[in-house]
Amino acid sequence: MPQSVTQPLTPRDALSKLLESLPRRYRVPAYDGAALTALAAARTDANPAAVLAITIEQACQIKAADGVPGAELQARFIGALEQLLREAMRPHAGDPVFQAMVLRHHAPQVREFASLRAHAARDRRELLAAINALAHPGKQQRLPAGPWRTALARLHEAGLAALQTPLTSWPQLADAIRVALTLPEVAADRATATTLQQLLESAAGARLRRLDALSLDSDVRHYQTLWDRIGPRSGSPRAIAQGAASHRRGAAVEARTQQALEALARRLEATQPGGFCYRVVTSMRVPAAIPAATDHAKTEWDAVLLCRPRREGGAATPHSPVPGEDPANAALPWDVCLLVEAKACADAAATDLPRLLRGLQVLARADVATNYRFSTHQGEVVLRGASLCGLRADAQGVAQTVLYCCDAPPEDRPRLLGAASRMQLLSTPASLAFASALAQGHAADAGVLQDVWQQLLDSPQWAPVLQQYAALRQGRAMMVSVDDLLAVGLHAGGHG
Repeated sequence: MPQSVTQPLTPRDALSKLLESLPRRYRVPAYDGAALTALAAARTDANPAAVLAITIEQACQIKAADGVPGAELQARFIGALEQLLREAMRPHAGDPVFQAMVLRHHAPQVREFASLRAHAARDRRELLAAINALAHPGKQQRLPAGPWRTALARLHEAGLAALQTPLTSWPQLADAIRVALTLPEVAADRATATTLQQLLESAAGARLRRLDALSLDSDVRHYQTLWDRIGPRSGSPRAIAQGAASHRRGAAVEARTQQALEALARRLEATQPGGFCYRVVTSMRVPAAIPAATDHAKTEWDAVLLCRPRREGGAATPHSPVPGEDPANAALPWDVCLLVEAKACADAAATDLPRLLRGLQVLARADVATNYRFSTHQGEVVLRGASLCGLRADAQGVAQTVLYCCDAPPEDRPRLLGAASRMQLLSTPASLAFASALAQGHAADAGVLQDVWQQLLDSPQWAPVLQQYAALRQGRAMMVSVDDLLAVGLHAGGHG
């Protein structure tokens, strides 16, 4: 009696089998209508952001079933939004970003200050370029010692200070220009006098003077205090240090993700002896040869697991990506097995998801009969267009081909309202008007917030907020712990 023959697993089947065993520690539950109603009733006095998320999801499900969200749901939404706004406006304990927005909304001088400050760095660079044309240290050295050389040195020093100092830098620069204008050397040189006068009267200088004057206003000073609470100013030593620390944190997560993916590759090869070979590449950048619009789309992937049929027969070189394979096969194209994005916190998945989906759509625009060259940290790799155009951006396709990897511990109570949705709710004209009334000590009428509810239900621009819990669920369902991925790869994968 013939024995049954076990068919070898395809790379897709072998990978799916391993991924199914991965715990999804960051997952948030799915709720039907009844469960949402019960949850909302149980959390009436809870975090208003959570109540908003639950209420919005109820409205989303009702609309998806061609229903109309009722007055009770509207009242709960408005009540939770009012509470969120009041909490955000609490002095010393609220949200400094939102409080700065509210101050800008109702104080004209703050709006003017914010607008001028947004262009101040450009204005300072413009002035410094003009000063360098006249008073660059190289030009100073060609002059004999004396008042004119001293004035130019002071002018250049004041220009550098204007470039580096956030505020109160214009008076010193203006003084240096006026001193230079009084010198006999300038009076005798009409071109130089004209250049200095133009510096003094320039539009950039006028904007910096106005910025300096506005910085003394009490509301403006409060606005700056709020921004100081948010974090260090761009370009400051603290901001640079924080940026460097964040970069190191991200690099560490990416390195651990690469290690876990390489262990997974070894285990996959162990389950398919002689059948397929695998390799991992990092920082894979999409080539311009793929004809797709890349606006707001992911064009660089943190780590990618590739595979192709194994071809034996040659000695591996020290630089061979596949040990034991004939070096002559090094240029053979690869297929995409798994795309992986490394994240330092779980909340990043839902925020990143729209960009990731657009990135998948870009890859799927590849021509089925074309091979594409991608640059990576490991060098250039060639991928089959047939593999790329088979990638799908629907929920099932994404779940089979993309993972988020995170090394942060799962939260006890995940944040149900995403940061982008929260800010969109807070920054509508109705919300800002309500918060401005609070800030100025006026009676705040929550009735104006009904407009936010109507926009949520009717406006296409609000669709991402209406569907934000679904995006949260999808992103977190795709996320796994780096430790769990490493454990699955090490279990019986070349390590016994």
